[in-house]
Amino acid sequence: MRRYASPYTPGAGAMPRYLAGREGMLEEADKILEAVAMGYPQKSVIYYGLRGVGKTVLLNAVEEKAEELNVLYTHIEIAEKRSFIIQIANASKKIIHRMSVVESAKALGHKALGILQAFQVTYNPEEQTFTAGLSEPSMYISSGVLSDDLTEMFVAMGRMAAKAQKAICFFIDEIQYMKSNEMEALINALHRANQLRLPIIVYGAGLPKILKILGDVKSYSERLFQYIEVAELSEPAAVDAIVKPAVELGVKYEEEAVEEIKEWSKGYPFFIQELCNTIWEETEGEIIKKSDVEHVIPIFLDKLDKGFFKIRFDRCTKKEHDFLFAMIRCGNLPCTISNVAEVLEKKVSSVSPTRAQLISKGIIYSTGHGEIDFTVPQFDRYLKRINPELTIESIDDNE
Repeated sequence: MRRYASPYTPGAGAMPRYLAGREGMLEEADKILEAVAMGYPQKSVIYYGLRGVGKTVLLNAVEEKAEELNVLYTHIEIAEKRSFIIQIANASKKIIHRMSVVESAKALGHKALGILQAFQVTYNPEEQTFTAGLSEPSMYISSGVLSDDLTEMFVAMGRMAAKAQKAICFFIDEIQYMKSNEMEALINALHRANQLRLPIIVYGAGLPKILKILGDVKSYSERLFQYIEVAELSEPAAVDAIVKPAVELGVKYEEEAVEEIKEWSKGYPFFIQELCNTIWEETEGEIIKKSDVEHVIPIFLDKLDKGFFKIRFDRCTKKEHDFLFAMIRCGNLPCTISNVAEVLEKKVSSVSPTRAQLISKGIIYSTGHGEIDFTVPQFDRYLKRINPELTIESIDDNE
């Protein structure tokens, strides 16, 4: 048994001991946050990519940069069934209270809190309803139009931040789960804050479909956000992610072992962390060999199949399962919906709703070329493991 606990962190969004391959993105984040802190407006940033590439980890690393620069920030993780309205309201309340201790901003703080109070009363997060007026007297009345009210709140906060010589950053993870009216409201609020040169910025992270969502909601969103793709690690970065955490604890990898890990992980950070963590748990020597890697592959795959992959597969209906199996039977990925329809022996119109549901659930995404692919790396391998023949139950259920 090893003397030290594993230096690898395969948990969702867990910060690895050594963050490889993202140095350029973090340097750029430093510049952006410093500029905002100095009063120079910057484009907000959206990190996008597949599951397991480290978007959340990158977002957390930028949060550390914000902490170092004394930027006021808060982290919001969007969930499909949670209200973004209550999350942004609670986050804003914390930020306003933190600024209210600054003498120069106290007067504006009363106004910001009043607007926030009106906003919270108007938008009932528990019942998902809108109410007119306030439960107690206030000089601030919300309009009941989400976009207008969130904009007013952002402007009030931004002016307060400028007076206090502070900058505000909202970190929003899983941003693709925001409802369209919430997304539109956020974009409008950010747009107005930029026009007034107010020190507010957003760092978001989401699946590739966020590009289309933002474009559909507001045509000018491309000028408001900087879109940065987070992909698999380059070969040198993958080697660093594998080797460097172990070296600190006196453990080394043979070159053939590293090559085997690269082959199974394909450079995806989550798979590297999970496989290396499994190797660490199942071996004891100070030198890790190719045979050690080969020995733990079944354990590694079993972990992925029972956790990372199964969680997503179980969210799908039988009809959606058939659609996924049909994607693989098309031969090459990405594939077109017409290819899938042909495999299923159905009309495109009859399978289009299933495609839309799978995109909504974040299982597949449109690649932008009229084709679709999985949002989860190596999901096709998993589907082949659980259904080697790629049997489709509804193949005879023609429509």
